[in-house]
Amino acid sequence: MTAPCFDVDMTEDMLDQTCPVRTILGHITSKWGVLILIALKGRTLRFSELRRRVGGISERMLSQTLQTLEADDIVHRKAYDVVPPHVEYSLTQTGDAITDRLVNLVCWIDENLTAFPSVQNHRALQSQPPAQTETAS
Repeated sequence: MTAPCFDVDMTEDMLDQTCPVRTILGHITSKWGVLILIALKGRTLRFSELRRRVGGISERMLSQTLQTLEADDIVHRKAYDVVPPHVEYSLTQTGDAITDRLVNLVCWIDENLTAFPSVQNHRALQSQPPAQTETAS
């Protein structure tokens, strides 16, 4: 099933490297972009809370990704004039609409994990006992 707005002619435009859709798509679907949007779905979080929710992201990468998403009006940043600084992040209306669509994709992936060989290989490696190393006597 294809999206109502999808047609072959439009696809050709999107495949052109100068198409602005590609820029926004890259910001949203970056490794960290998707995870940040999902973490913010339905909630407002401070920077440190967001960093804890998105496991493995560095402060620098979180900051850069948030700035990009904010510039695209996908994430809203609210800074309070207090000491210590207090900044909160939430989804804009556009960000919420985008995230609804991403959640559908993420749910589909989760429901179909067994279809992906890379997941099978990862699970097989995790289920193997750790290799024993010989120690010198």
